[in-house]
Amino acid sequence: MIEKMQGNIAIDGPAGAGKSTVARLLAARLGYLYIDTGAMYRALTWKALGLGIDLEDSRRLVELAEGTSIRLEDRGEGGIAVYCDGEEVTRAIRRSEVSRYVSIVAGVPGVRQCLVKLQRKMAASNRVVMDGRDIGTLVLPGAPYKFFLTASLAERARRRYQELLASGQEADLETIMEEIRQRDARDSQREVAPLKPAPDAIIIDTSQMSVEDVVARIMSLIAVTGQQG
Repeated sequence: MIEKMQGNIAIDGPAGAGKSTVARLLAARLGYLYIDTGAMYRALTWKALGLGIDLEDSRRLVELAEGTSIRLEDRGEGGIAVYCDGEEVTRAIRRSEVSRYVSIVAGVPGVRQCLVKLQRKMAASNRVVMDGRDIGTLVLPGAPYKFFLTASLAERARRRYQELLASGQEADLETIMEEIRQRDARDSQREVAPLKPAPDAIIIDTSQMSVEDVVARIMSLIAVTGQQG
C-alpha cells in the first residue's frame, strides 16, 4: 500500500514536461516534502542578473552560489515559496529573462556542486519528492522511485506560453519554442550531470495527459512497487 511506502521520489525531465506541477501535487498527497530544485537555480540566476554579473564568469557564479541563502517553504498543493537571501522571489524567478539564462548558470560545475550539496541535505532528514534534471542520476541516485517526464517540444512550448499569459506577461509562442529548444540542447549536452533518464527511471510521455492523469499514473506505479517491496 502507498501508506507503507518508504523512500524518496525523483522526478526529472525537460522544461515544460509538467514535472514541477506533478511533483508538487504528488508530495502533497503523500505527505512528503516537495523540493523544486529548478527554483533554486532560478533564484541564483535572478540574483546574478540583478547584480549584473557576467554569466560567462564561472568563478564569480560559484562565489555567488557559495554566498547565497536559498530557502524553499512548502505550501502543499498551493506550491512553494522561494526565498533568496530572505527575500521572497517566487514570482520573480518565473519571468522570461530568468528562464532564458538559468541553464547557463545551472551548467556551471561549481554551482551545481554547491546546490546539489544543499539538495541532498534537504532530502537526508525528510521523505521528499524532488524534481529537476539530474535528481535520479546525480542528486539522489539511490532513490527507490525514479520517473522521467517528457513531452513534445510543441506541447511544452504551448504550456509555457499559457503559463506566461496567465501570469500577465507578454509572450510569443515561436520565441518560447526556440528558447526551449536551445535550453534542451544546453541541458542535454553539458559535461556535468546532463539531462537524461536514470537507467532505472520510468519514462512517462505527458504530451496527451492531464496533470491529474500523470499523478494518478505515478501513484499507481509506486503503489505496485511498494507492494512488491
